Amino acid sequence: MFSSLDYVTLQQLWWFICSIVGALFLFLTFVQGGQTLLWQVAKTDLEKSLVVTSLGRKWEMPFTTLVLFGGALFASFPKFYATSFGGAYWVWILILFSFIIQAVSYHYRKKPNNFLGAGVYELFLFINGSVGILLIGAAVGTFYTGSNFTLDMYNRVTWDYTLLGINLRGLEAAFSLFNLSLGIFLVFNARVLGSLYLLNSIDLTSTPDLESRLRKNTLQNFLIALPFLLYVVVSILFMKGFGVDDAGVVSLVSSKYLSTLLALPHFLILLLAGIILVLYGVLATSFQGSNKGIWFSGLGTVFVGLVVLCLPAFNNSAFYPSKLDLQSSLTIYNASSSMYTLTTMTYVAIGIPFVLAYVVYVWFLMDSKKLTKDEVINEESY
Repeated sequence: MFSSLDYVTLQQLWWFICSIVGALFLFLTFVQGGQTLLWQVAKTDLEKSLVVTSLGRKWEMPFTTLVLFGGALFASFPKFYATSFGGAYWVWILILFSFIIQAVSYHYRKKPNNFLGAGVYELFLFINGSVGILLIGAAVGTFYTGSNFTLDMYNRVTWDYTLLGINLRGLEAAFSLFNLSLGIFLVFNARVLGSLYLLNSIDLTSTPDLESRLRKNTLQNFLIALPFLLYVVVSILFMKGFGVDDAGVVSLVSSKYLSTLLALPHFLILLLAGIILVLYGVLATSFQGSNKGIWFSGLGTVFVGLVVLCLPAFNNSAFYPSKLDLQSSLTIYNASSSMYTLTTMTYVAIGIPFVLAYVVYVWFLMDSKKLTKDEVINEESY
């Protein structure tokens, strides 16, 4: 069945699949966003336990999805994986470290004889939800702004960006206004999703103050995120992009990504629909008292994330441009695995919908009954 697909189609298909996984990860960052709200919305031990226990039931999902995203990129686009993870390794190490301390925090926060104290682990959760997500946004931003690497004829990567004699190895991505704005938007969007998820998953009838704080934070964080979203979207529409001609030569092209949106209007429709869904989820929660906003804003986040990840790769673009040597830039055509590997992976991917269906089913069972204060008091919580 898939053996009839040509090589280019397989390359485009696998970038799209990886982008879907990445977009789902952005939705699941409601866990990280909720962690950053802990000190802000939870004023009592009971409220803290409700928030942490609700998020603790899902904390593995974003980490697992992030690992799946990295694994899919490694298998389908190994040249990108080797270039980014091999050259910009400090940024990826810090991202992974933030997720490691998250796992440790959920495991040890309420352990007996915890000599660090619960507050230290709550700080670790905050770092994961703020610094970790900010760095992920900055890393994704390099798909548009480029990175400081060159590749030789043997595809050996050289990273050349120093500050005070120190090679930052990817951390310089956070110095770009576009990358930083994308990272800040993701942090506050995650906080919005975190508030929406907690409103949907916790029985707040016994804690009305917690409910009012969550609704207030939903609108506040959205208003903070909005200017950064607008800056990112406007920048994408009018910034120079990295185009690739039929000979594989990379060059700067004015309004490249706007041209891609016009050439591929389904991405433009997804982008507009995503922004509208996020806005509706926030407004319905803040002004109509709805507890279902997570599903609208979550789906909107997936749509927007999918477009942001796909735009730099399609319509003859370099998805990982080199600012030092344009011809070292990576495209989905020069960075992918062989046709045999991609074909084999496509057959394996047939099982993905069944795995997703199982995840949705388990999620439904876990959230079919809202978390109550009695459940937290009577059971061991995180």
